[in-house]
Amino acid sequence: MDDMYNPNEPLMQKLRIVIRFSVRCMAVLMTMVIFWGVLDVAWEIFEKLRTPPVMLMTISDILATFGAFMAVLIAIEIFINITIYLRDDVIHVKIVMATALMAIARKVIILDFSLVSPEYMFATAALVFAMSIGYWLVVKNVETRTVSRKQVEKCFENPDECTVEDVHKNL
Repeated sequence: MDDMYNPNEPLMQKLRIVIRFSVRCMAVLMTMVIFWGVLDVAWEIFEKLRTPPVMLMTISDILATFGAFMAVLIAIEIFINITIYLRDDVIHVKIVMATALMAIARKVIILDFSLVSPEYMFATAALVFAMSIGYWLVVKNVETRTVSRKQVEKCFENPDECTVEDVHKNL
């Protein structure tokens, strides 16, 4: 077996340390983005409510506020993606697709239907439909196609004890 796939290979261990440090830095930066996003939402609401007519918001103001809220929620979803990456060392398709669906939902919520063409709306609807079906398929199959990290590590540590049948049985 190639040493690059061996988790005990020194270069791979050092590279994993660098990547994990980089992901931790991204988590800190994303936390700062979330904090600034919350402050921005609060400031925008304050500004909208203090401008005449005082304590009133127009529909466009409310939609813009919804968009700002959704942007913060998307940032939180991305932070969750980062922390899950740190925990499991794998990209979880389910959470990534959920984040993408939330980003699409944000776009639909803030969409000004008077300014977009029918083709754009149909394309957006097709995107929502396709992502929803993809998400449903992932959620439907996620429990039946999971191999734990411990099972994979067991195969690396004791390749003679790990057979193809054992792996296929878990899939």
